[in-house]
Amino acid sequence: MPLDAFAPAHLADLSLRNRVIKTATYEGMCPEGMPSDALVEHHRELAAGGVGLTTVAYCAVSPDGRTFAEQMSMRPETVAPLRRVTDAVHREGGAASLQLGHCGWFTKNAELSTWLPRGPSLSLNPYGIVAGRPLAVAMNAREIAAVIEDFGRASGLAREAGFDAVELHLGHGYLLSQFLSPATNRRSDGFGGGIEARARLSLEVLRRVREVVGAGFPILCKMNLRDGFRGGLELPDAVALARLLETGGASALVLTGGFTSKSPFYLFRGRRPLEEMIAAEKSRLQKLVLRRFGARVIREYPFEEMFFLPQAREVRAAVRMPLVLLGGIVSRSNVEAAMAEGFEFVAMGRALIADPDLVRRMAGDAGTRSRCNQCNVCVAEMDIGGVRCVLDDGVSA
Repeated sequence: MPLDAFAPAHLADLSLRNRVIKTATYEGMCPEGMPSDALVEHHRELAAGGVGLTTVAYCAVSPDGRTFAEQMSMRPETVAPLRRVTDAVHREGGAASLQLGHCGWFTKNAELSTWLPRGPSLSLNPYGIVAGRPLAVAMNAREIAAVIEDFGRASGLAREAGFDAVELHLGHGYLLSQFLSPATNRRSDGFGGGIEARARLSLEVLRRVREVVGAGFPILCKMNLRDGFRGGLELPDAVALARLLETGGASALVLTGGFTSKSPFYLFRGRRPLEEMIAAEKSRLQKLVLRRFGARVIREYPFEEMFFLPQAREVRAAVRMPLVLLGGIVSRSNVEAAMAEGFEFVAMGRALIADPDLVRRMAGDAGTRSRCNQCNVCVAEMDIGGVRCVLDDGVSA
């Protein structure tokens, strides 16, 4: 019998009021890298709307792990402001997770401690051209060990800040994803080659974080089903990775896809808001690049409800651990279908940006669905003043 998505549930030792997770979507609410009142209110509103677990997006595990200088990184000074977020969520009856990541070579951060960013292999970094960082070099053993420790230290600070879980970002073309992808990992040492070697860094990060947070603390791993471009990680490797993460002690896997530098809208699906993205861009040179080449580089993918489900079924058949289905879940019927397919949790992004109270309404009405129309202008809004739904302006984008 399928699980009831709206009944209390457990994730490792954490009790949740339901099985709906607000997935990490970059909020754009950390001016100068520090959590703001807007970030507190954003997640408080989601918790008040009924989500079981809300995820604070992309917190870099070190200053060099930021994709740009204004991004949040986990350090002692960040703990107290983040405690305001978790306290607000807890007062509304929800739980909070912090997504921890490192950008690797995908960065335009002018405050890097090194001139060139680091990644698994020598690489081009088109994202960093404007910042004078068009190339990345391969990490050495000392740098790899430091990143592992950075993830461990950051997870300890996250727990100190009151988070109930952490999510390790293994997807979307950031550092751990760069190591996992055969297109960007061309190493010949123990961190490159087959999927077991390419997964080694992710597994060592998971091991170190588990040592820090303890046995019962939930560690979610967000991993790609496909990178979404030729030569990238494909589903057979994703299935093998899921098995490795299960053996390695992950509490749950969040199944996603796409590689931000190569297939950014593979994750979003729906309209490509290129004009809005150009308008939001602060760099005049980057505006010009987007206007000239954006339509060629940023491919548009048609939206379908539950668009990752066919690939996610392959992972479901391969592991027994809890899985979180993500991608195009916009209605109670989608949530119930995910439970019927054997997934323990669902994650929603744009639907909850459009309707923060969606979970509460879904619990009481079988016909409830989000008003989100997949215009994706919220992607541009992240860079203007913080993620939000433009339908609130009465605009039909």
